[in-house]
Amino acid sequence: MPRRLRRMVALRYRDFRFLWFGEMVSTAGMQMQQFAINWHVFELLRGQTFAVNLFGNTIMLGSEAFGLGLLGLTRVIPVLMFGLVGGLLADRFDRRGIMIVMRLLAALVAAALTVLTLSEQIGVEMIYLLTALGAAAVALDFPARQSIEANLVEARHLSNAISLNMLVTKIATIAGPALAGLLVAQVNIGLVYGISAAAYLTAAASIGGIRHRGALAKGARISWRTLSLGIRFTFGKRIIMGTMLLDFFATLLASARTMLPIVAGETLGVGAAGYGLLATAQPVGGLLAGLFLSLRGELKRQGIIFLASVATYGLATAIFGISTSFALSYFVFSLTGAGDIVSSVIRGTIRQLTTPDKLRGRMVSVNMLFFMTGPQLGEVRAGLVASILGAPLAIFSGGLAAALLTLWVAWRFPSIRRYNNAADLKRKPMRARGSKA
Repeated sequence: MPRRLRRMVALRYRDFRFLWFGEMVSTAGMQMQQFAINWHVFELLRGQTFAVNLFGNTIMLGSEAFGLGLLGLTRVIPVLMFGLVGGLLADRFDRRGIMIVMRLLAALVAAALTVLTLSEQIGVEMIYLLTALGAAAVALDFPARQSIEANLVEARHLSNAISLNMLVTKIATIAGPALAGLLVAQVNIGLVYGISAAAYLTAAASIGGIRHRGALAKGARISWRTLSLGIRFTFGKRIIMGTMLLDFFATLLASARTMLPIVAGETLGVGAAGYGLLATAQPVGGLLAGLFLSLRGELKRQGIIFLASVATYGLATAIFGISTSFALSYFVFSLTGAGDIVSSVIRGTIRQLTTPDKLRGRMVSVNMLFFMTGPQLGEVRAGLVASILGAPLAIFSGGLAAALLTLWVAWRFPSIRRYNNAADLKRKPMRARGSKA
């Protein structure tokens, strides 16, 4: 194939285009909703404190920091409860159908937030409950969404498909918070929730246009035995386990996104509109990195690039924690997005190409427990540390620890250092199930 046709080649597949558009709209709605929820909780708890007795000493904790940290907990518990079930469902039933149902459930959650907010009947407890319900929908949806990519394009174009999905995710993550920030500053926050509900419905309709129908996988019954097969496979592949562990602990230590309302409102003093702009920094960095990846051929020495990108993520987070300049904060926070997108594409390619299709949903669900719980537990950690020592120190210490952890993984897992996908892609590609344009 000529070099010029390799660029964004996955968009030649009709089914992938429907998935791509649906993901863009759905992600934009989700990002708007998460932005609104974070600011909503921050505003409801702003200025409040509560006392904790620790070893005979009374410590005053900031309710807004602790409350934002608890949002991470409400998002991670449903993932732990339903994540593995989602993997079984993705290997047993039509992945397209699962995605449609879960987006309809997400639309109902956003609609409930809209009605309760506009009627002034909502409190922090109800926000937590609806956030948990939305997280359950994501946990059941994510394995199907990740697994279906390999069914819609040829294996040799899978890396490009993953890059394009990451790219569109970052576009939506930029547009979502930016629009939400403007709306929150000017109108009732309930309008943001309403727009999110409409976005989920639009995404469900787009995914409904996918022609591919997954056949029921033989032996993938809903049982502990079939679930354990996926668990044993994932942990038995050392390169998958190494990338999975690094992803989990790096995000556990260096997650800072939920702390953005405090950084914007108190450290930088830029308010809701500034918060919305700052929230675009990470996806802007990811967008530029994703655009670079999708417009070029396969990367060489992907293992080294993967480790370098995670180290960049950690060091940039550390600098973000101690910055008092909006321009510097925006720049280094964008670097975390660039590092994250590069590492995510490489991780995704490794996992998809080394996993048979009949196990792909369960492999994704096991990984999901790590790469989705890591950031959310990281927000809990950051919230607890920030409520005691302040947000800057909580963010700085976590970022530095993540960078040091990367050095340990590079030493402990030499298979990651040596990984070069160029050689792996020369194997015979699997048959594509998505129809081309």
